[in-house]
Amino acid sequence: MGKSRRTIPEELLLLALDPTTGTTAQPQTLDLGLAGAQLVELSLAGRIVPDGDRIAVVLPRPTGDPTLDHALELLRRRGSPVRAAHWIGGPRLGLRQTYLAHLERCGMVTAVPGQVCGVLPTTRYQASDDCTNAAIKQRLDTAIRTGVPPDPRTAALAALAHAVGLGKHLYPGNEGRSSRSRLRDLIRYDPLGGMVAHAVMDVQNGLPAQQGRQPAAGAAPVGGGRPAVARTAAGSRGVATQVGAR
Repeated sequence: MGKSRRTIPEELLLLALDPTTGTTAQPQTLDLGLAGAQLVELSLAGRIVPDGDRIAVVLPRPTGDPTLDHALELLRRRGSPVRAAHWIGGPRLGLRQTYLAHLERCGMVTAVPGQVCGVLPTTRYQASDDCTNAAIKQRLDTAIRTGVPPDPRTAALAALAHAVGLGKHLYPGNEGRSSRSRLRDLIRYDPLGGMVAHAVMDVQNGLPAQQGRQPAAGAAPVGGGRPAVARTAAGSRGVATQVGAR
């Protein structure tokens, strides 16, 4: 995977970065969203495929991105498909700091040391290129405003942004209410992103992985590609229904 394209975890973190405070919005849930974003990115790269609510490695070849390749190796070591919710809620917290350091190495953010109350050391992060952040946000704005089905990457980014609660950060106040609703609705355009977003929200809500979820009759086994993705479509629609009731 070349670096000409930003990954979904990178874009999610850049969306969460507050240009005023130099901190990230929703820090408690952002780690979960980044773990989910890694799954979506690895799927788009052809390394993993969904099988119901599980994830299976089908191509363990490295992508060239160190953070993604670490996640891919951890998935490979599992030896069998793992439930998305189990993976996202696993003991890999700290992804936010890992990705901030990664973005700093890549030149996408700049670390600014400082102090809290003049004593405690702290670090703020500023985007190195405001145009990059604006372009990411513009993709969401365009999808929300026009109603045209977005590409899978944008749809997945929207689903994850909604799942971790970035809607109020991106579209604040009463005037942003309709945009937040439309951001949520973009989930239906990407079944995989919807399934992962659903898993992120399950983990946030303390819900166990759904042990009883069964594959559709006649569905192909892992590696069949399209049938596996098709099985998640109902799940993504369920996300929109569930969230709408919250």
